[in-house]
Amino acid sequence: MKRRDFLSVAAPGPQDALAPETAADQVITGQAPAVQTMPRIMWRLASSFPNGLDTIYGAAEILAGRVEALTEGRFRIRSYPAGELVPALEVLSAVQNGTIQMGHSASYYFQGRNPALVFDCTIPFGLSARQLNAWFYYGDGLALTREMFADFNVINFPGGNTGTQMGGWFRREIGSLQDLRGLKMRIPGLGGEVMNRLDVTVQVIPGGEIYLALERGAIDATEWVGPYDDEKLGFQEIVKDYYYPGWWEPGPGLSFYVNRDAWDALPSAYREAFETAAAEANEHMLALYDARNGPALRRLVEGGVRLHPFPEEVMAAARQITEEILEESASDPAYRKIYTAYKAWRDDAYRWFGAAELAYGDYVFGSDASPGNA
Repeated sequence: MKRRDFLSVAAPGPQDALAPETAADQVITGQAPAVQTMPRIMWRLASSFPNGLDTIYGAAEILAGRVEALTEGRFRIRSYPAGELVPALEVLSAVQNGTIQMGHSASYYFQGRNPALVFDCTIPFGLSARQLNAWFYYGDGLALTREMFADFNVINFPGGNTGTQMGGWFRREIGSLQDLRGLKMRIPGLGGEVMNRLDVTVQVIPGGEIYLALERGAIDATEWVGPYDDEKLGFQEIVKDYYYPGWWEPGPGLSFYVNRDAWDALPSAYREAFETAAAEANEHMLALYDARNGPALRRLVEGGVRLHPFPEEVMAAARQITEEILEESASDPAYRKIYTAYKAWRDDAYRWFGAAELAYGDYVFGSDASPGNA
């Protein structure tokens, strides 16, 4: 559909619309009267991420740019970095109460409000980015999580993925479970609960505040995303031991949250534009991280960073604890409904990826291009 045709099919919406242009404006611009019936709408988007992290924050800007282009500038979204409109960890509440029309965040930040929110983002030893997208778009994932978000007066849209993350930065080497005990670590989500049961003191700190906490010794270890972001945040300036994999975040999906009342007030054509833009932003984030993490990892290693795999003992204990936590939480019917669907999808995905994908990865990724040889 051409943009001019796209603009001609929708009726005006009442909320946040500015007055239509006058007939004189139509003459000056040379635009057809049908175009002029479309409302001008401005939304504000609060991100949980600092704008210095251009890939994760940039998904909001990709969405905003595409929406504006598809509506010939009549529907605009202005994105604000963490803390500028609302604190990073209050984005969901701000969207829920209508302070802002939309937000961009990681749903596991808010699991204290509903434990099942982790399934909108990631769980330890869970779905990869590709598997999560498949569950959202072609399984029950989006429908089930939208049922959950209805309690917050929010409609959610997949909003990007980092891919499998790194396991983080540690002041001392981790050779066993014993080495984890007593550490103070920044780690959110269900992974934080697992670490807590491994006797780690867990803290949840927004991305823009991690460097200072690490520098001052308020934490002994941290995870964020991966080489590109971690290098930008400067963790390699403080510690040198860098672990993999981030078993707690095998494919963390970000979400765009939209206030339900604001969404319902949009013309249908604007909703179509938004959904198209959100899907594009979702895809671009993962592609950008895949493009940028490789060179960043090489630079870190050349700069003296030491890469280590987590010991098998740590991986096994973490996986066992993860399953225990998931089963404990499943006593709640609403949680169990999502968990059951997620688990069934995960089992099928593992079976498929464990065949062709695993065989290929073991052969190719285990070659001279492996992390230790980066």
